[in-house]
Formats: sequence, structure tokens, C-alpha cells
Amino acid sequence: MKKLYALLPFLGLFLIACEDDTPIDTPDPTPVEYTSGTADFSNYVAIGNSLTAGFSDNALFIDGQTASFPNMLAANFALAGGGSFEIPFMADNLGGMTLGGNEISGNRLILSFLGESPSPVEKEGIGSTEISQKLSGPFNNMGVPGAKSYELLAPGYGSVAGVAMGTANPYFARFSSSDTATVLGDAAAQGATFFTLWAGANDILIYATGGGTGVDQTGNLDPSTYSRSDITDPNVFAATLDGIIQTMTANGAGGAIANLPNVTDIPFFTTVPHNPVPLDAPTAAFLNSAEGYGAYNAGLAQLQGLGIITEDELAKRTISFSAGEGNAVVIIDEDLTDLTGYNPALINMRQATEDDLMVLTSRTFIGTLADPNNPTSINGVAVPLGDEWVLTPEEQATVETALAAYNQTISGLATAYDLAFVDANALLNELNTNGFQQADGSNVDATFATGGGFSLDGVHPSPRGYAIVANAFIAAINSKYGSNLPNVNPLDYTGLYID
Repeated sequence: MKKLYALLPFLGLFLIACEDDTPIDTPDPTPVEYTSGTADFSNYVAIGNSLTAGFSDNALFIDGQTASFPNMLAANFALAGGGSFEIPFMADNLGGMTLGGNEISGNRLILSFLGESPSPVEKEGIGSTEISQKLSGPFNNMGVPGAKSYELLAPGYGSVAGVAMGTANPYFARFSSSDTATVLGDAAAQGATFFTLWAGANDILIYATGGGTGVDQTGNLDPSTYSRSDITDPNVFAATLDGIIQTMTANGAGGAIANLPNVTDIPFFTTVPHNPVPLDAPTAAFLNSAEGYGAYNAGLAQLQGLGIITEDELAKRTISFSAGEGNAVVIIDEDLTDLTGYNPALINMRQATEDDLMVLTSRTFIGTLADPNNPTSINGVAVPLGDEWVLTPEEQATVETALAAYNQTISGLATAYDLAFVDANALLNELNTNGFQQADGSNVDATFATGGGFSLDGVHPSPRGYAIVANAFIAAINSKYGSNLPNVNPLDYTGLYID
């Protein structure tokens, strides 16, 4: 009997365990009913440039196009009445293009681990995208890499014959409805019920990435006279975007328009330091001697003593090196006083400062030889870097002035046409300063190659970065039209393609 009493506590545990095994009916969560609100997503068309097309790693390729922010939006639109979304896919995942069998653009970049440190290199192979092999549309993604705002309205921009002459765009030439078609015309012909517009970045970006070698065309209302690297007049920009929106909303379509980010926030300008030059003591001493920059410095001091330049400019232009790390490169600065009339040797050069932005492509140029047969002709040290390798503060100010005018136009048009407004400028600033924390605790930011937000070209987002862009559009659309579209999960997309 005592043994039986001793077992009773365990018997109770057994009974409790049996009770715990009883199935509990848990009702399924109520499925979310997605709504488009007052928007109609049934026929969505996206208009823009490379940022709309899904360009990344310096090329357009199938995986990148699939990870474009409009394709992400279209997938979510499908939850609330959205229709199909056709994309003018490239022929492969290399991205290189040919015209008549001749290569006209290279393949996408990949991260190579073969050297002393990982660095972007072009993926090997021959791209199979032949421009003359036209695709049959229409296509919902009307993002055309390289297009400036006014080029979206240009007849002949999709002419295959015009590509070789430099009057047409090879990407649009593949899928334009005719040789005389315009990007806007082909977009409008689809009768969109909803559209997104993110255009105009190239109107300042090409100037900036070229180191400010172009011309600020403010005041010139004839874009046919512009060069490729010029800044578009703000009035031309405003008239162009107004024309696009007016056309796309003519039949009552809703839409979302994004402003432009500050291009100087992108890794293309924030990665290469102004002072990457290491020197030993003998080399530094030689550079500071009369045989190096000593004579240049003495000539500047003489002209300052004559009142031809100020003390501030003398200090700015004086070139000095020291043994060790952290020596600034020597650059050409066209905004300095031209002194060559007094002495042809006193060219417009100075050392870079932290206020100068070195372009990403300078990382493989600094330290090379201007003359392969002269080991002392080191670019950035003995030979000044040309204007194309650096964006000076004066050039940055020119970009920022144009950007402010463009963005004022965009916000005004969003209000005037009652469209959803996406503040891409604030988005990129946040990506650059703090980043965006993800559900797994990771952080996506704008650090080159490792931050996850940008691709290896330093200009275009990675697929994960495009997902963050898509969420900004979704938030603006939900707010404006009363829809309840879900967010995209950035972790579903890569921050860096690894081959």
C-alpha cells in the first residue's frame, strides 16, 4: 500500500501530461484582404531611367531586371487587382551588348577575390544581347538606362540605326515600337491605370560622375545643343516632367513620382579618400624640393607677394608631401586663378582636401604611370589628376543647385496632379547616414561593396537596395490612395551577387 501511495504523485504527472496532449483547435489567422483603395493597379506602367530598369553592377541583365523596384511593386499590386507586368529582358545575365556583332557595352561587374584585396572586375564572357534583334512589346517597364529627362520625349531615341550615330539609346532601340517612337509615346499607348515616374537623375548624374567636366546649361532652353555631360536647364526639366505627367494622367490614371537623391551621397563619391598616397622619406623629400613642387610653390609665393593671388589661395595651392601614409593627391582645379600668363609652369593645380570627392573609378588610376617608361610619372603624385577624376566643392555646389530646382519641380508636380510623392532624397540620405535595420538584425547601408544597399558600380542600388526603394513607393502609395499593400522583404533579395 505504501508503494501505491508513493506512485500517486507520478500518476498525477502522467494524467497532466495526457491532458496536455489533447489537441487544441487554433483558428487559422484571418487572411489579409488587400485593397487598392482609390487606385487602380490593373495596368501599371513604370517610366524612368536605369533606376527603373533595374540596372546594377554597371549593366542591365536578367536577374537585375527581375529585381527592379517596379517588378517588386507589380508583384504586390497583383494582390490588389494588379495585372501582368512585361519586362524587355536582356538575353542573359552578363549584360554586355552588341550591335551588328560588335561589342558596344561590357558585362556586369563581379567581386574578384584573386588580387591582394577584393575588387570589382568585369564578368568574363561575351554578352548575347544583340541590339538589332528587336523585341515585340508592349512592355510595362519603360525604364531606359542612360536616358535624360528630355530624351524620354525624343523621337528616334529608339532607332537601331541611330545607336551607331549616337542619337539613339541602345536599350530603348531593342524594344521601341518603331524607329521614330518616343519612350513616353510607347508608355502612354498602353493606357495605364497607374504609373510610376522616377526620372531626371541623369540630368545631373552624368555631369557629376564625369568630374564636372560638362557645362551647366541653366539658361539654355535648347537641349539639342547640350553635350552628354551637361546639366539640364531646370526649366527644360520642369517642362519635360510636366509633359510626361500630363500625358500619363490624361485618362485619369493615378501614380507615384519620386524626387532625386543627392548624387554626392552615393558610394561612387564617398569611397575613394582624398589622401591615399603612402610615401617614403626620400620620395617625399624629392617631391618637396625645387626639382619637385618646390619651384611651383616659390612661384606662387612670388605672385602672392605682388598681390596677384591672395594668401588664402597661396595656402590652398601650396603642395607639400611627408613621409608615411595619408598624403593627398594632386589635382587640376579649373576654379583656381589662371596664372599661366605670368608663368606657364604655374598651372591650376593643388592638393585635394576632404571637401573634394574622388570618383570611384580613380581608385584604379591613382598610382599608375602617365608614361610607362618613366617610373616617376605617377598619376596623382608627380602628374596631377585631371578634372574628370574629382568633383570639387564648386562643382558640387553646381550639382546641388540644379538638384534643388529639380526636386522643387517634382514636389510641385506631385501636388498639382494629386500624385503620391516619394522622397527618394531623404531615403538615400538615411541609407548613407544610418542605414536600414532588417528583421534579422542586419543593417543595410551605403558602404561600398559591403553595405548591401548599393551595387558594385557605386551608383545603382543592389537588389536589396531596390527593395528598400520599393517600400518607399509602397508607403507613399498606401498613404495617398488608401491601399494596404504589404512591404517587400529586403532580405529576400541579395545585397551583392556572388559568382
